[in-house]
Amino acid sequence: MVPRAGLSADRLTEAAADLADEIGFENVTLAALAKRFGVKDASLYSHVRNLRDLRTRVALLAGGELIDRIAVEVAGRSGKDALAAFAGAYRAYALERPGRYAATQIRIDQSLIAGTPALRRTAEITYGMLRAYGLAEPDLTDAVRLLRATFHGYCALESAGGFGAPRDVQKSWDRAVDALHVALENWPHEESTDD
Repeated sequence: MVPRAGLSADRLTEAAADLADEIGFENVTLAALAKRFGVKDASLYSHVRNLRDLRTRVALLAGGELIDRIAVEVAGRSGKDALAAFAGAYRAYALERPGRYAATQIRIDQSLIAGTPALRRTAEITYGMLRAYGLAEPDLTDAVRLLRATFHGYCALESAGGFGAPRDVQKSWDRAVDALHVALENWPHEESTDD
């Protein structure tokens, strides 16, 4: 067990993120975290308000880690190279850090996101990559949703062993990224409805 001295919200969040990777995000509880630190559940309440607060903190931590990894891979790239780098970093994080990745999928109060530099950076990097395809609103939001749905769906199926065909999973991933690139290059722009 980790010694109880030096408990803090940041330390608890990191430990909860590690626990999520070990046992699954949905299985992280205050009781499980308290046990890890050798303290009573009540000892955690001076650092986190409740389980929802703890899970939100893990989601924000994981979101920051994910975008940091993506930013490194995307730096200096554009077009298909940037898309492939973004996709690869996303998938690697989802598969290597399954509990943390699951945390990034929860709904978080928008006021918390607005105040979080790492998650603002996520929008900047993602939208910046997509602007290179000549997209503007509302197409940017639609394209972000397409990428997120595709990447998340693929990673969720892959991590659950959902691809049973003999075709190499990496080859299918590469083809999916190729298809997304073609879709983004040929995006059906929405006509403005403004008068």
